[in-house]
Amino acid sequence: MTRKYYLCIAVIAGILLQLGAGGSANAGSPGKSVTIGTTFPDRFPVIRNFYLGQPAIGFGSEIGRVEHVPVIFLHGNNDTPFPTACNPFGRMQAFAQSFLDRGYHPSELWGLGYQGDQCDLAQDNTHRSGISHTTAAAVPMLREFVKAVLDFTGAKRVDIVAHSLGVTVAREWMLQDNAYRKVRALVAIDGPNHGIIDCSPNPGNFYQLPSGGGFTPSSAVCDEYGSDHTQLLNVLNAAGETPGPTRYLVIRNKPGSPDFVYNSLPDGVLPGVPAEDRDGKPHDFTGSAGLAGAETIDLVGQGQFDPVLATSHLGILNSPETRDAALKFLNSLRGRADQDGSD
Repeated sequence: MTRKYYLCIAVIAGILLQLGAGGSANAGSPGKSVTIGTTFPDRFPVIRNFYLGQPAIGFGSEIGRVEHVPVIFLHGNNDTPFPTACNPFGRMQAFAQSFLDRGYHPSELWGLGYQGDQCDLAQDNTHRSGISHTTAAAVPMLREFVKAVLDFTGAKRVDIVAHSLGVTVAREWMLQDNAYRKVRALVAIDGPNHGIIDCSPNPGNFYQLPSGGGFTPSSAVCDEYGSDHTQLLNVLNAAGETPGPTRYLVIRNKPGSPDFVYNSLPDGVLPGVPAEDRDGKPHDFTGSAGLAGAETIDLVGQGQFDPVLATSHLGILNSPETRDAALKFLNSLRGRADQDGSD
C-alpha cells in the first residue's frame, strides 16, 4: 500500500468528521433534552494519562438518580470515547446515548478515553502500536476510573461495555485486582482475546509500515497481542476466560467474515493481510474474539455501520444489533441476586 493510499483515507475521515460525525454522536430521539456530553462533572476526580502528560478524556454526569448499575464504556485501540478533531469515530458516546434514550439516567453512563484525543498520531503514526496504546498503559487508568465512578455514584458494582482493545483492558484489570465482584457484567464486543492478525513480519502485512501504524513483531502492542501465546494472553486466559461472579456477553463478527483485526480478508476499504502471527507462522485468528463460557452473538454485514471505512470491526460498535443485544443483556440482570447481593 502506498503513502498516497493512507493519506486518502485520512482525508476522507477528516471530511466526514467535519460534515457529520460530531452531530451523530449527540443524536438522541426527538424531544430529548439531555444528551451524552464530552466532559466529566466538576466534582469528578481528574484521571491522569501519564504517557500523554494530560488528563484522560471521557464523559459522565451527575444529572439524575442512580437506579441501574452504572455502565462504563471502553473504546478500542486508536479510538476515542467521542469524535475529536483528530478522530472521526468515537462511537462509544453514541452507544451510551442509546442507553440514555431507553431508560438509563445520565449519571449511570460513563466513558473513559485512555488514549487521549489521538492528535499525537499526527506527529508519529507509529504511536498506534506503541507503549501509550498498550494494555499495560491503560489498566492503571481504568483501575482509578472505576474507583472514581463507584465513589461518585455510590454504587457497589459497575457494568462494562467494551470494544476491541477495551475488552482485554477490562479483563486484565479484573484479573490483576481480582475485581470480579466489582463488575456485574462485561459486554465484550469483538475483543482481541486470543491475539490479532496485524503483527506478522510478512511483507504483505502493511500494518507494520509506519504509514500503517508500525505494528512490527517487536512493537509494544504486538508484544501483547501478536500471537495467541504472548505473555499477556497466556496469563490472562490461563486464569479462566469468564471468571465469576461477573457475567459475560460476547458480541463479535462471525468467524470467517471480514474483520481487519482477525481475518485475512479485505474489510471495507482495508485490504487483507497474511494469516500469520508475529513469529511469521500461519495462524487462524478468526475465533480470537471468543471467550470460553460466555454467551455469544455472531453478527454479519456489520461494515454497513462504519460510515468512514466500511469495516466490520468498527461497524459492529455502531450497529443497532450490538446496542440492542447489550441493553437486553444488562436489563436481563436487573433484580437478579448474585453472590454480591441484589441490584
